[in-house]
Amino acid sequence: MTFSQKVLSRASGKDVVTGDIVQAKVDLAMSHENSTMVLSSFRDIGAEKIWDPSKVVLLFDHRVPANTIKTAEAHREIRLYAKESRLPNFYDLGEGICHQVLPEKGHVRPGMLIVGSDSHTTTYGALGAFSTGIGATEMAAVWATGEIWMRVPETLRIHVRGKLKPHVRSKDIILKIIGELGADGADYRCVEFTGNTVDSMSISSRMVLSNMSIEMGAKAGICFPDGTTDRWLTDRIQGWDNVETDFGQNSTPDEEEKFDISTLVPQVACPHQVDNVCNVTNVEGIRIDQAVLGSCTNGRLEDLEAAEALLRGRMVHRDVRFIVVPASREIYIEASRRGILASLASSGAVIVNPGCGPCLGGHQGILAAGERCISTTNRNFRGRMGSPSAEVFLASPDTVAASAILGKITDPRKV
Repeated sequence: MTFSQKVLSRASGKDVVTGDIVQAKVDLAMSHENSTMVLSSFRDIGAEKIWDPSKVVLLFDHRVPANTIKTAEAHREIRLYAKESRLPNFYDLGEGICHQVLPEKGHVRPGMLIVGSDSHTTTYGALGAFSTGIGATEMAAVWATGEIWMRVPETLRIHVRGKLKPHVRSKDIILKIIGELGADGADYRCVEFTGNTVDSMSISSRMVLSNMSIEMGAKAGICFPDGTTDRWLTDRIQGWDNVETDFGQNSTPDEEEKFDISTLVPQVACPHQVDNVCNVTNVEGIRIDQAVLGSCTNGRLEDLEAAEALLRGRMVHRDVRFIVVPASREIYIEASRRGILASLASSGAVIVNPGCGPCLGGHQGILAAGERCISTTNRNFRGRMGSPSAEVFLASPDTVAASAILGKITDPRKV
């Protein structure tokens, strides 16, 4: 069996094959601010209580602290519901972005079936979970029943081999893959990332691959659990034992792609599509007004460290707003303890609280008409960060930091 067949066979209680429609039991369900829509639908269908409160996680991350009266009222509604329902896994503002907080808090384990009312729920695949995004009304049914119907997806196995050059990171790898395969290159497939490059990656780097697999249409994007996974989980789950060894690594996928990244250079996704990817050398010199380092894609400690290493002893360009958003409170505290945040602030960066703000154009960095931003986030659609007349370029932490220094898109290898 492939990875998706194994997980969905267990979740449905029967052996499945690709293409089967299954009624699967959900191991974990996550919602953020859109919990108000979930709750509304939940009540509309006559549901009275959540099927298993211990398997539901609610948190605020998209607009925190509240940016409008409407947001504040929505937050209050969910706070009251979480309190009245005695939900054990409710995280208020300040904890961070859902896709970082859930793994950090030990909610994510290999082999789980996880659904979230956010498209980048695929992130948990970095720890070997089958995780996927669903809509608010569908989540309401999951709250009520603990089950979901799902088609068993085809498998696309992507082999990534080679050693990365300096200032080339997992973000460059996934941008290259999306650029080659296209925005629909993995539609409704379970993408398995394998190869010696992936094997040598940290969990944080693997999260980047899984997170952005949705940008090529994937239903799920997974990295097979291994010793690195075990060590990461041991630090977060008391009594954690080793993961099982067979998650379908030796199965035959429906499709395979191979990428040798030995000569890969920094990549940039240009407006207004994530698959509009080119080498950074093709767009060098384009003036920017804003740079963003953060999000559920690249707001982790290794990302902040990479940017700080380039900025140390230098200043952000006077015409650039450099906004830094740690992905979680845990990362914020550790980056502060190590002096990373102080160093970035000394170089002219603006450090904001953990959350999603600039990424979705919610607040903390909205673009005006005609402005241009380079960002470590995961989407660059028209109007994503504010004005539909603005432009967003996507790149790695290194490229974003280098660009913030010079005030224009810059190859980090030259800084």
